[in-house]
Amino acid sequence: MPVRQLPEQVVNRIAAGEVVERPASVVKELVENAIDAGASRIDIFTDGGGRRRIGITDDGSGMTHGDLALAVDRHATSKLDDEDLLRIRTLGFRGEALPSIGAVAKLGITTRHASEPHAWSLSVEGGAKSQIMPAALGQGTRVEVSDLFYATPARLKFLKTDRTEAEAIREVVRRLAMARPDIAFTLAGEERAPVTWAAALPSAAGRLTRLGDILGSDFRSSAIEVHSEREGVVVEGFAAAPSLTRANALGQYLFVNGRPVRDKLILGAVRAAYSDYLPRDRHPVVALFVTLPPQEVDANVHPAKTEVRFRNAGLVRALIVHALKDGLAREGRRTAANTDGAAISAFRPSLTPRPANWDWQRSPAYPVTPMPGFGASAATAFAEPGQAAFDVGTPTADVRFQEAPSADLLDRPLGAARTQIHETYIVSQTRDGLIVVDQHAAHERIVYERLKASLSKNGVQRQILLIPEIVELDEATVEKLLERAEELCSFGLAIESFGPGAVAVRETPSLLGKANASGLLRDLAEHMVEWDEALPLERRLMHVAATMACHGSVRAGRRLKPEEMNALLREMEDTPNSGQCNHGRPTYVELKLSDIEKLFGRR
Repeated sequence: MPVRQLPEQVVNRIAAGEVVERPASVVKELVENAIDAGASRIDIFTDGGGRRRIGITDDGSGMTHGDLALAVDRHATSKLDDEDLLRIRTLGFRGEALPSIGAVAKLGITTRHASEPHAWSLSVEGGAKSQIMPAALGQGTRVEVSDLFYATPARLKFLKTDRTEAEAIREVVRRLAMARPDIAFTLAGEERAPVTWAAALPSAAGRLTRLGDILGSDFRSSAIEVHSEREGVVVEGFAAAPSLTRANALGQYLFVNGRPVRDKLILGAVRAAYSDYLPRDRHPVVALFVTLPPQEVDANVHPAKTEVRFRNAGLVRALIVHALKDGLAREGRRTAANTDGAAISAFRPSLTPRPANWDWQRSPAYPVTPMPGFGASAATAFAEPGQAAFDVGTPTADVRFQEAPSADLLDRPLGAARTQIHETYIVSQTRDGLIVVDQHAAHERIVYERLKASLSKNGVQRQILLIPEIVELDEATVEKLLERAEELCSFGLAIESFGPGAVAVRETPSLLGKANASGLLRDLAEHMVEWDEALPLERRLMHVAATMACHGSVRAGRRLKPEEMNALLREMEDTPNSGQCNHGRPTYVELKLSDIEKLFGRR
């Protein structure tokens, strides 16, 4: 078949296949145009998941008669002043959106520039332009897209349900609204009730307000402000405390020079920053804004402009990790329990209303036989045999109260230990409330931070076992452990082969005390299955430290003396990141006296 030049109509439809994947792609391109036009308010309306109709109205600068005529031609744009693709300062620049949309749908544009006496209107159907006509509109632009993909019916088969497409549009608008809190957005459609995000001040407080409106009040209450800057690159934004997590990474948002992008860079950087706080199957919620000179980032690597390429990706990743770690360390004691009232709400009594047809004579409490006189039964009821039913065994709480805790202990952040309940939780008293501490989770974090500090200084102190402990495992597990023997040795765990299916443990970290070597090695082997050679050595070592810390900490079920409880509280106060254990669980719950009084109706 000979080579031939394709007709312009076919070329436009091919280009539309790259730019217009689904209705959400149309909304993205048109809203970006409105933002580039300097709009302060953008209204979006969709019908049929965007398939039947998409309408977007803004109050931006609008277009003149001449600009409107060129706007629907391919590769015509007003956003490149000097034709330098390395200095892009706008969201759009390719000049393909409007002609691509007009090639596969019915497109109508009404716009008015401040210098024009009235508005102008233009329509495009299947790539064919109409004459420009006078119209009525205030300053700004209104774009109507209907019958999407009517010119390419095969594409309609690949669209999902109206509700699914509407949700994709909502996600696109959410991302753009997060990027520009200074612009008011309204999203309406038949699929759901209208939602409006009012404009906020262009500051950290305004940005948090917009993020809270979109991501929810739980994010707003647990958000930690982060900031890092170096060599002209600025990373700022908000990250949720480790107590707020998701089952996937869809709650992680990255914006580069105001452009929402998806980048594997952020996934690795965020996971590295939260590695000390979260289990492997949980993901944090973050919104990070990267600002850098336009020539340091290439936005022309994807037709839909959803990906970018950094000139110095290592610097950006390091700044993201540093910003997140610094913020998390600064707010290390924050937990879900003492920030959003979750613990208080759990205490509130829930009363089940009695059914309207309730008959007390049919209730289980109705006496079967007539009640004897109280005077006759009182003596037998309070006799020694009658009290046997109330013998519930020894109490599970250590209630050895001190006469009065010292004033200096009450003023400490975690207060003075008062008792231990169920041999697992320490209850302490502060000036304005009480604190319940999970002794195992708290000590796990303490041991983990000690291991990290010891490793960074002069190596982990180890203890030689008088008699090596032999641990029997399956041969595959033994091979995995022996392959990592050198890494384990750096943490004071010295192992060697002891025949097929067995490992001899000769040394253990002194911080762990008398550790259960069998359980420790089995847990380490399970974690090693998830490692690969690309995982940095430091990350692998931190996994080992976390596993060791779990085995070397104070276990639940161990009774502590008052001196030991207070010592644990003081160590928590001096330990960074003591608000959560290595698995992301809170180490303590704080209940304010005012909240407790509200529970009992005293306030």
